[in-house]
Amino acid sequence: MAPKTASVTLDGDGLCFAGRVGSGHTLVLDNSEGNTGMRPAELVPLALAGCTAMDVVTILRKKRQPMTGYEVRATGVQRDGQPAAFTHVDVLHVVDGDVETDAVRRAIELSATKYCAVGATLASGAVEVRHAYLIRRPGRPDETAEVLVEGPHLEPGTAPSATLVTAASATPA
Repeated sequence: MAPKTASVTLDGDGLCFAGRVGSGHTLVLDNSEGNTGMRPAELVPLALAGCTAMDVVTILRKKRQPMTGYEVRATGVQRDGQPAAFTHVDVLHVVDGDVETDAVRRAIELSATKYCAVGATLASGAVEVRHAYLIRRPGRPDETAEVLVEGPHLEPGTAPSATLVTAASATPA
């Protein structure tokens, strides 16, 4: 499967960022002061809601369930302190129509246990996150190095000490 890519670019003097994903779609990210876009942490329950919604609707349609409306409400709870990692996310599927209870229950179960990549990622604790940098200075070689690796299966905020790569690779500017 192809990797999923995303980038954010600072837009102005505040904390507003233009976000872009590999499929070419964009969105605005901001903090409460600028308030011109979503907060980054809001995207976590949004991604989970969107992923499971697509699965459940697909399954219910295949089962020919007569939905007249469908909504997923996801509420993520973050811990106090930094990092304000999510402790849990509650997901409520609101299905309108004369649908069979067992069909709805099974569609949600299949999404949660087999199909939803976002839910599986959040629930697994198995993701490794690598942080690195690239510094581009005018007239000088680029400087790049890995800073640290977090996870898998670590409590938020308990990442190993940052390990700087002493032999940074340099490429001509």
